[in-house]
Amino acid sequence: MTTPYEDRPRYRREELARAAGVKVRNLRYYQERGLLPPPRREGRLAWYSDDHLTRLRLISDLLGRGYTVNAIAELFDAWERGGGISQLLGLERAMTRDWTDERSVTMPLARLAELLGPAATAEDTRRAVALGYLRIEGELVTHRSARLLEATIALIRRGVPVSEILDAGEFLQAEAAAVADRFVGLFRRHVIGDAGLERLSAGQVQDVTDAVAALRPVAGEVVAAEFARAMAARVTAELEVLLRLVSGPEEQSE
Repeated sequence: MTTPYEDRPRYRREELARAAGVKVRNLRYYQERGLLPPPRREGRLAWYSDDHLTRLRLISDLLGRGYTVNAIAELFDAWERGGGISQLLGLERAMTRDWTDERSVTMPLARLAELLGPAATAEDTRRAVALGYLRIEGELVTHRSARLLEATIALIRRGVPVSEILDAGEFLQAEAAAVADRFVGLFRRHVIGDAGLERLSAGQVQDVTDAVAALRPVAGEVVAAEFARAMAARVTAELEVLLRLVSGPEEQSE
């Protein structure tokens, strides 16, 4: 069933540019060149949809791969005449959406400082922003994940310094990126193949989209299963060390 336009996410121009990671002037330029459809008008207000966001991300991806704006315009024109642009945008949505169900949380800066406690420093805050955990706008701060924030607070209450939590987060981000690269490489080589998306037919693009939807939960389950197995082994080893320490040298020598 088609979602009514009023119930779908919508963006003002500045919000769309921020969500897509582009400058507002670039968004205007793409519209002028016909790469981006016009927004929906409601009186003097112009509203953009997730479809605009999806196309902007696709434009950014193609630019990053060396395509010029003119080449992208020709590519979009060919896809649209061949009926493949909807499948291509569907693939982009499948690849970039729904990998997480994280809920962000926004609060006053003073409230965050209260939650983190007096040990948290301004440098900790700057680092959290740099790592992408926090976004500060005036006197408000948004944490990208309510679950991560809850985990952070739980660790702080048990005496773990914020700086070391951020160390762990930075390490985890790097390791997660490496795992993601490995999965994407496998998918790129064996599912998409050497032809590249621009040479796939509409039907082939749809096949790739279906494969992304099928493989998305598998990737998460594999990572979760391996992490659980590694944690079980590591915790067991740590408990053995602690038990030896508790038992004392006399019992160890028996």
